[in-house]
Amino acid sequence: MRPARGGGAEVSGFVLWFTGLSAAGKTTIASNIVPELERRGLVVDHLDGDIVRTHLSKGLGFSKEDRDANIARIAWVASRVARAGAAVIVSAISPYEEARRHARSLVEPHSPFVEVHVATPIEECARRDPKGLYAKAFAGEIGEFTGVSAPYEAPVHPELRLDTTEATPAESAAAVLARLEELNLVSSEVVR
Repeated sequence: MRPARGGGAEVSGFVLWFTGLSAAGKTTIASNIVPELERRGLVVDHLDGDIVRTHLSKGLGFSKEDRDANIARIAWVASRVARAGAAVIVSAISPYEEARRHARSLVEPHSPFVEVHVATPIEECARRDPKGLYAKAFAGEIGEFTGVSAPYEAPVHPELRLDTTEATPAESAAAVLARLEELNLVSSEVVR
């Protein structure tokens, strides 16, 4: 636990925001981190972009405006949950720098925001794509596909940048946990 900014009650919540291309490894790394944070005594919630689109952002398309609205909704929910003391992990493509800055601005008045850029090259993402979406996007069958027919603006100053081409999901998760420890957001001690 760490003291709240300005004194008062202790704060334990934060938002860990994974951004990167489809099939970069965001959700896989997040899924490896959740149990590790829980073992360290944190209450954890994982907001995955695909799942959020099904429940919170149903009806939104993939235009820039709809993508920005989706990210703003995720950030608002994440800010509320983190403010209540949970560690919130977000894994969402979130392709636009402006939308990610807005997400940070929604969270930081209440809790720390840690941006992790999963910077896996598009060639590797296409190679490992479990849904076959890149092949369809390259063939022109999918419009507004991030990294192919729609832009992905890489973060300028993320708290951590990962390339999962050579690293295993466990190694990537370990790098994220080490960074969270450096930022004094989590302890290295297992409590359960």
